Amino acid sequence: MRKYVIMGVQGSGKGTQSTLLADDLDLVHISVGDIFRWHVKNHTKLGAQVRRLVAAGELVGDDLVEDVVSDRLHLHDWNYGFIIDGFPRNRRQAEFFLESYDLDGVIHLDLPDEEVRRRVLARRLCSRCGMDYNLIAHRPSTEGRCDVCGGELVTRTDDTPDALARRLRDYHTKIDPVIELFRRKEYVMTIDARADKTTVQQAIRTRLGLPPHT
Repeated sequence: MRKYVIMGVQGSGKGTQSTLLADDLDLVHISVGDIFRWHVKNHTKLGAQVRRLVAAGELVGDDLVEDVVSDRLHLHDWNYGFIIDGFPRNRRQAEFFLESYDLDGVIHLDLPDEEVRRRVLARRLCSRCGMDYNLIAHRPSTEGRCDVCGGELVTRTDDTPDALARRLRDYHTKIDPVIELFRRKEYVMTIDARADKTTVQQAIRTRLGLPPHT
């Protein structure tokens, strides 16, 4: 059984890299962001709360994240292990995680803030079907229109320069100490996330001692 934590600032590719590892190793990918997006899409009470925070450019509170992750892990459907992204969010959570789970590694996707801004501010979302696009790496065939349904592509409400600046500030204040704690425990492998997704995945697998992705 393998248990990994993947960490990195917004836009660093955590979801993409987690999915590649999870699919190949039969791991359960636990994404805090995906869980919250499901609640937003399905108009739950939690979703409404998350929507308000995101629109204001703020991070979801640590206690709320902790409750969601705890509920998800207690399902125990991860027979071959898991890879979790979006958690832990503070030192207390990190220490609890280390005590509760025998981690195999913490993958830190390192991306400079300038590159984060370039990637995030290029994101677009289909207003009709919700398909994600990025004007750098995944452009639509027709400018401003979704390839799937033809809906109008719009900027996410939280993808503004001011909102992103607040998220980056919150990230470094809260998450940098968590990464440092894991680093002192010699769990962390730092990967340069500026390269394409295939190169980044190979770098991760090399550090983990895994065979190349096929």
